[in-house]
Amino acid sequence: MLAKRGWINITVLEQRATADYYEPDKSFNYQIDGRGQKFTDFLGLTDKLSEISVPSTEFLLTQIKPDGSSKTSKLPTVNPNRKTAYWLPRRAFVLLLYQEIEQNWQDRITVLFNAKCVQINKKVINNSKQENLEVFVHTENGSVVTFKPYLLVGCDGLHSIVRNTLKEWDKPTSDKFEMKLFPSHSSCLRYKVLTLPPNFPLVSSGNEHAVSTVAYAIRGALRGRKRSVSLGILPLKNPDEPRSANIIKYPDHQIWELKNSEELYNFLENAFPQLPIRQIVSPEEAERFAKSEGGYFPIPQYCSGLHFLLIPEQACLEIPQSSSAGIVLLGDAIHCFPPDIGQGVNSALEDVYILNEALSQSNDELSRSLPLYESLRLPDTKALVYLAQTAYPWQYNQNSLGRLVWYVNFFLRLLLSRLLPFIFNPPAFFLIQNHQLSYQQIWVMVQRTTKTLYILGTILLFGLLALVLKASQNYVLFM
Repeated sequence: MLAKRGWINITVLEQRATADYYEPDKSFNYQIDGRGQKFTDFLGLTDKLSEISVPSTEFLLTQIKPDGSSKTSKLPTVNPNRKTAYWLPRRAFVLLLYQEIEQNWQDRITVLFNAKCVQINKKVINNSKQENLEVFVHTENGSVVTFKPYLLVGCDGLHSIVRNTLKEWDKPTSDKFEMKLFPSHSSCLRYKVLTLPPNFPLVSSGNEHAVSTVAYAIRGALRGRKRSVSLGILPLKNPDEPRSANIIKYPDHQIWELKNSEELYNFLENAFPQLPIRQIVSPEEAERFAKSEGGYFPIPQYCSGLHFLLIPEQACLEIPQSSSAGIVLLGDAIHCFPPDIGQGVNSALEDVYILNEALSQSNDELSRSLPLYESLRLPDTKALVYLAQTAYPWQYNQNSLGRLVWYVNFFLRLLLSRLLPFIFNPPAFFLIQNHQLSYQQIWVMVQRTTKTLYILGTILLFGLLALVLKASQNYVLFM
């Protein structure tokens, strides 16, 4: 985005070894929806994205039961009228972006792999009040390189060293760079990813094999909160690429206690009698999975500080404010949550799109564009985290009662929105799929419907009580 705006001398610090570096426990599938496509449209990448992805308007899921039978159904939570979204592996999307740099922006963008930012300083220049940035980076050959950037972009995740540095700098005056946490019914879940071969057999007989473009939910035979398990497998375009099976359960589940490949094989064979487990899970993968720590879904959280401006050269000399160096935060560094609503990557791409709008409206002057970016994006950042709390936290089968209550609420709102659209809005998960609505607009609509339901519920409750009292009075008079 910056290069397309005419910026030069852009350096990207990437901790991984390559753009398509494969990390088994981070081999997520992305669904780039209309919101994320604002960014790919801006760069002219949407056509290339569609070529390496599985397009989806509706979402069809094939369930494989323990007896080997299968059933394909359409998930009712997906809005069939949304803009076409695209499924692809995380590393395929990152590689697409890197190839764009290699083909079109090498003269403006340098990517340093195996590079890690270790320290950020603001340095006073020549005993004046002017401050400049210094960024210290460990590089691939073990040396430390110093950068003095005009703009530092912190999109380095939940544990962002950029945001943590700003938190220390700003600590005496505010807590705006401190993450604010909000509870969620999915934030305590633990996950691991099991890598399966392409076109693996879906049943022990070997008569039916997985199709790369199909999503699967392979149901287990074990019962009980600490033993039941399913394999969730999302679609991908390349039929020769390994499949990633997500296992998501509470931290006290039995599967996390397995210590080696043989223990894992025994558990999986009991859990999935329909699958030829030892045929589709290699000994190396079984051992890696057993030894892996996996990960935990984060608590929904955001920070209210999205930028920081350094003191420019002597203000009394009337130096233009555009000489200010600045820092801006994007993505998980400012909003992080479980993957319930599919907005992690899409909200991050939209952050970039909004930053581009702020730069356009302020002629690229950081002293104007970064505060504008924060004012434009912060309301959506807050609303996004509120939505992540409530929109779809029970989809992992972690609690049958919670899932049932959520579905009743979902279908009640969906039905009322179709019967009385001028009073009720669709449920949040439906609204999120409309990329033309901002997160803030969606949250306002959801809250309005919630208040209406509370008012109607209260009226119905008092009406019911009145009928009960009247009936009891008639009964007494009759007696």
